[in-house]
Amino acid sequence: MTLIDRASGFLPGSLVSGIPTIDIDGTPVHVIDDEDARGIIADAAEHVSTKPLAVVSVNLDHVHHFGRSQLAARHIDPDPVGEELEWLNLVDGAPIAKQVRRVSGVPCPKLSGSDLIVPVLGDADQHRLSVAVIGGMPEVTATLAGRFESDWPHLRFAGHWTPGRDELASPEASARIAAEMREAGVDIVLVCLGKPRQEKWIAEYGAATGAGVLLAFGAVVDFLAGRVSRAPSWVSDAGMEWAWRLMLEPKRLARRYLIEGPPAYLAVRRSAA
Repeated sequence: MTLIDRASGFLPGSLVSGIPTIDIDGTPVHVIDDEDARGIIADAAEHVSTKPLAVVSVNLDHVHHFGRSQLAARHIDPDPVGEELEWLNLVDGAPIAKQVRRVSGVPCPKLSGSDLIVPVLGDADQHRLSVAVIGGMPEVTATLAGRFESDWPHLRFAGHWTPGRDELASPEASARIAAEMREAGVDIVLVCLGKPRQEKWIAEYGAATGAGVLLAFGAVVDFLAGRVSRAPSWVSDAGMEWAWRLMLEPKRLARRYLIEGPPAYLAVRRSAA
């Protein structure tokens, strides 16, 4: 079952124009299921649209960093959206899914990057596309390469870039990385830099990579490399994946979930259609 008719309602050259959206504190979240999301990502990876596609997971952490009310409360001006890209904003997390259903009446599923990445790579493998990764630690590069070779043998692993914070803050270094990706002929880039860095990097440099689709999927690099364990399905289905991750990485995630999360949750509940 799909939530949208992908054969109608789209502007020429656009992959997201016909998808209904719900406003979540200033972010238009697309009401879409996994089948349609995979189809749109697969089309973008094959460069069928006029602009590259940026895929973002909208959760409470996203609302904290990009929500209109949250930025205003901290007296921060919103960053400009990369106009050279199209943006597909996916429901990620139980609070967002519940708000979308509350406003729209549509039971929109949670589509986290960690849920989507394996089928997305499977689709890319069938079409013999290429994938690059930016983010994560240098020591997982060999493990990543081995995982791609064993699980997706027809998918070309175009490289793993692991810039430090100083490099990411440098326009020259980031532009060089994007140029190297373009030279490598990438179709898909997994941008695993954490929020808000990954979305800002995509907005600024995504089009320069030459990729058809850029996936802002955070911790996916560690899941693929086996460095961090996914929550069991019953935990995820209960909307408690955040608690699982907090248990595994309390020092890194305590502030996100326990301090920044509650105000973001209130902002989500105040969001209107």
